[in-house]
Amino acid sequence: MYVLIGATGIVGREVVARLRAADAPVTAITRDPGTAGMPPGTVVVQGDSSVPKIPEQAWSGVEAVLLSSRAAIASAREILSAAADHGARRVVVVSAATVEYPAGEPRFIAGFRALEAAAEASGLAWTALRCADFDANALAWAPQLHGGDVVRGAYGTAATSPIHERDIAAVAVRALTEDGHASRRYVLTGPESLTQYDKVRILGKAIGRELSFLELTPEQVYAAMTAQGLPEDVPARLLGSLSDYARDPGPTTDVVAQLLGRPALGFAAWAVDHAAAFTH
Repeated sequence: MYVLIGATGIVGREVVARLRAADAPVTAITRDPGTAGMPPGTVVVQGDSSVPKIPEQAWSGVEAVLLSSRAAIASAREILSAAADHGARRVVVVSAATVEYPAGEPRFIAGFRALEAAAEASGLAWTALRCADFDANALAWAPQLHGGDVVRGAYGTAATSPIHERDIAAVAVRALTEDGHASRRYVLTGPESLTQYDKVRILGKAIGRELSFLELTPEQVYAAMTAQGLPEDVPARLLGSLSDYARDPGPTTDVVAQLLGRPALGFAAWAVDHAAAFTH
């Protein structure tokens, strides 16, 4: 049994889909089983990853655990201790490239370091997936593009090599199900470095519209995001990393290609996959 904590997140859903497509047994932990929308055959258990206590029935027959929820950082040690007590052999954690290539506020980097430390201290065979920013972060632009052709944001020249969630999931499944990934820290990125201007241009091509990026000050973006009711850490996480990436681009690696035997998926492929989100 593969127990997924963060199963309804962007990466978690992809991992569930891949495991179930291979007929692997999956238990998905979610706060709201009624809206989880998991594939047929998935065992769905109600649980809150932000607290240490995962329901006992979730661990039945556990072989490996995926931690792909930031909410689980504070409780990761207790969760993984319970997994080990019930016979789990492996854990895969979805971490961040900023652990190795610092960018953004130190408090957020510290959280991912704590997550990795919990995995290393668990006694399980552990693998850390240090991911670049997700292609899916561009979904935050959808509300703006429903009403026009301009994306407004800060630090237009900030450059990273964003990664498709399908590639993260493919690597995660390998690390969960195969030998040879223990005690490895994989820095996973997309295939090319892109500024926000680049991403908006590529997205426009995918949806057949001429889009543009209008640069605002960080203060304007922060005010707009908090006015929408977003917690303070959301704009702080975004703006802190973008500020650093405007000075020094994030890393680009070929680790995805090495592990999967094919090139990493580019942002253009992600934009085509998700075009409907920007047009409806």
